[in-house]
Amino acid sequence: MQEGTSASVGSKQAAKETQEGMKQIFTQESDASNFLKRRGKQSPKSQDEVNVENRQKLQADELRREYYGEQRNEFENFVEEQKDKQERSQEAVEQWRQHYNGLYPSYLYNHHI
Repeated sequence: MQEGTSASVGSKQAAKETQEGMKQIFTQESDASNFLKRRGKQSPKSQDEVNVENRQKLQADELRREYYGEQRNEFENFVEEQKDKQERSQEAVEQWRQHYNGLYPSYLYNHHI
C-alpha cells in the first residue's frame, strides 16, 4: 500500500505530507456527527432562516390552495355538463312522447306478429 501511494506521489516524504494534509481537511466521522448534533441543540435558527422557511411554507400552501381550487372548478364544470346533458336528454324524450302520443296504440308495441 505504501509503495502504491508513494509511487503515485513520487516519494515517501510527499506521501506523508499528503496524508497529513488529508487529516487536516477531513475530520473523523464521530467528530463531525457530534459537531452537527451540538450545532442543532445549541444554536437556534437565525431570523433570516426562520423567515425563509415561513415564506416557503406560505408559498407551498398557496400553490396547494390554487391546485385544489382548480381541481374543484374542473369537477364542478364536469358535474354541470353532465347535468345539462341529462336535462337535454330528458327534454328530447319528453318531446318525443308529446309528438308520438296517441299516434300509435300501445298494443302494437306488445303485439307479436
